[in-house]
Amino acid sequence: MEKIIWGIIGCGNVTEVKSGPAFNKVPNSFLAAVMRRDKVKAEDYANRHQVKKWYSDAESLIQDPEINAIYIATPPDSHEAYTLAAFKAGKPVYVEKPMALNSIEAQRMQEAAVKYSCKLSVAHYRRAQPRFLEIKRIIDEQILGKISSVDMKMALAPTPGLAETWRVNPAISGGGLFHDLAPHQLDLMLYFFSEPVSIYGNSLNKSKSYHADDYVSAEIIFRNNILYKGVWDFDVSKDKEEDICEIKGENGVLRFGVFSDLCELSLNGETKSLTFEHLPHVQQPMIEQVVNYFLDKGPNPCSGTDALIVMKMMDKIVGKLQ
Repeated sequence: MEKIIWGIIGCGNVTEVKSGPAFNKVPNSFLAAVMRRDKVKAEDYANRHQVKKWYSDAESLIQDPEINAIYIATPPDSHEAYTLAAFKAGKPVYVEKPMALNSIEAQRMQEAAVKYSCKLSVAHYRRAQPRFLEIKRIIDEQILGKISSVDMKMALAPTPGLAETWRVNPAISGGGLFHDLAPHQLDLMLYFFSEPVSIYGNSLNKSKSYHADDYVSAEIIFRNNILYKGVWDFDVSKDKEEDICEIKGENGVLRFGVFSDLCELSLNGETKSLTFEHLPHVQQPMIEQVVNYFLDKGPNPCSGTDALIVMKMMDKIVGKLQ
């Protein structure tokens, strides 16, 4: 392949700004077709984004001879099925996070990538953003010195109508908001510190507002005896909302938000804010790396193997995996 010609399965909200437009903005990449089961919405998306073809059937898009790569942006319950269908057609896949409903499905997806000799990348796109690349540099160059611990807190107030959305329907999403947001956070920990050595966690449905847990806690030990503690609370008042991660080392502390712009480094009693240019399409740096990987011009920015580790972390934390 000299150019990646994309087809999107599931042209919903995530593709409007975060990812969709980026496929036409990176070198050697072109978005040729989109698919959504609702014909009217599929055609509307194609018209608004100047995409020449649209489908209401995923298999028709997958079998389109012009398309040589598939981006799966549906809810997690269909990630495995669409990934396997693309692999059977000999086409590489870029799939949204979380990789699947659970680690069992994720394992089958990774095994299928090997079986069909197809490339698989997962959209843990924060890995490619300048802010998190800088955080990784600070860690890798030991600017903080020896790192001892990581504390992360995610607290959100319930939003109106949340109970009616697929994000808190475990049959579609795999769980609640933890399954929607924690993949980004836990993947960054894997990216920064390598594989976990031990994982402990608890979860419960505190508010009973929907059929998914809304409070999760975790303790993870990563290599080099780095202790990570995380808390996710999705039943707080608006004034108690929080998104902060603190990485503590012998020389100082690095504080940042995974979903906010907060990023500051405290060294020797002085604190400096780190600022980064706003990205109009947050997935664009990742998509550029995926395109290069699919064209054999670079490494896989987030492999199925790495994403499977994240899925296993999540499953262990909420008690789905021993």
